[in-house]
Amino acid sequence: MKSNSSQSYNSEENNSKKDSAFSTLDSRFNQTLRNVQGLLKGRSIPGKVLLSRRSDPLDQSNIQGHSPNYERSFSYNDAETSDHMSKDLEEEVQNLNKPSNNANSNGLNSSTSNIENTSKEAQKSTMGARATDSARIIKFTKVLSGTTVVLEKLRELAWSGIPPYMRPDVWRLLLGYAPPNSDRRGGVLKRKRLEYLDCVSQYYDIPDTERSDDEINMLRQIAVDCPRTVPDVSFFQQAQVQKSLERILYTWAIRHPASGYVQGINDLVTPFLVVFLSEYLEGSVDSWSFSDLSPDKISNIEADCYWCLSKLLDGMQDHYTFAQPGIQRLVFKLKEVVRRIDEPVSTHMEEQGLEFLQFAFRWFNCLLIREIPFHLITRLWDTYLAEGDALPDFLAYIFASFLLTWSDKLQKLDFQELVMFLQHLPTNNWTHQELEMVLSRAFMWHSMFNSSPSHLAN
Repeated sequence: MKSNSSQSYNSEENNSKKDSAFSTLDSRFNQTLRNVQGLLKGRSIPGKVLLSRRSDPLDQSNIQGHSPNYERSFSYNDAETSDHMSKDLEEEVQNLNKPSNNANSNGLNSSTSNIENTSKEAQKSTMGARATDSARIIKFTKVLSGTTVVLEKLRELAWSGIPPYMRPDVWRLLLGYAPPNSDRRGGVLKRKRLEYLDCVSQYYDIPDTERSDDEINMLRQIAVDCPRTVPDVSFFQQAQVQKSLERILYTWAIRHPASGYVQGINDLVTPFLVVFLSEYLEGSVDSWSFSDLSPDKISNIEADCYWCLSKLLDGMQDHYTFAQPGIQRLVFKLKEVVRRIDEPVSTHMEEQGLEFLQFAFRWFNCLLIREIPFHLITRLWDTYLAEGDALPDFLAYIFASFLLTWSDKLQKLDFQELVMFLQHLPTNNWTHQELEMVLSRAFMWHSMFNSSPSHLAN
């Protein structure tokens, strides 16, 4: 009896300790959410809360049965100092980084574990230099130097930014254009580039007399849209660049008759063009000239753009088919995510009669290329491509985070002002700091809500 009584007492004591630990962690988790809400309400903090997948193995003795975990770290823009950081958020990060005294924390739900688990390694990185910090370059080099690239590891690294000189190779791998096996890679790329040349010869380099009326109209529309592509970047106003865009877009449209050419796809080629050109041209994009490249190099660049565009759009085909149902579905999801995260903004927009389709359709159609400075696009697309097949669903959270950057401002505008503001968002002076904040919030909200659809239900 004494033994049974002792065991019962010890069990109750352990349960009490567990409950206490859960309560403490839940409290810290709720405080994290309050801090993020503070960010959304206009608090200016030069750092960010970065959430990314863990790269280090978990201690299985302490954590059991968890869903995939994520690390949480704080980093700063390299143009700022920690003296400007919000003290509340700094203390919160320090508190969350303290290990729990109770080792038996396996009862926490996955949302809490996603926010709580941290990595000391990631805490050392800075926001502006994250993609080029030496430790990350070593990790990228190690992953890419293997005989067979482990794509999951590459995605984990790429999500937070890719060193610019590695970006062409990494993008080809992430999209499945280049095979993970290094022995096959050169041969596959050579074959695919020749295949693109054959397609151009068969479909583009022919007289209009051999085209149907629909094909002639489509080619004319592409020729009209190419000069309008990224008008703020002088490089894209070069006649040779526009001709390359025209070849890529027309060839893609002919090979994908279910959608054909849709306005907005022209924007989607531009990040690929800039990234693959960077293998041959140095300096800023505005200083580049197509005339510095040989025909063979231009052909290879076009081919890589064509195949990568194809791979990207394979994962979102219904975004560009008739009536674009995929985009309409994601606009509705965006509306629900915003309602769940920031109900005052959602209510105000509804009261003003503003439909999300009126501004967000272009966001999904062009993947924000027209909304933020072009020099930030390739960093944004590192995250897009790292998401892989999960990208369409994740877009709703990125765009919700993007919209709610101006939460306070939006609630003060009437219908006409809302329309004008959302068509001309004040992002001209954005740096990596603002973009990283958008991505960090999106990651957190996605990890919290996407696997719990009831949170988004009316």
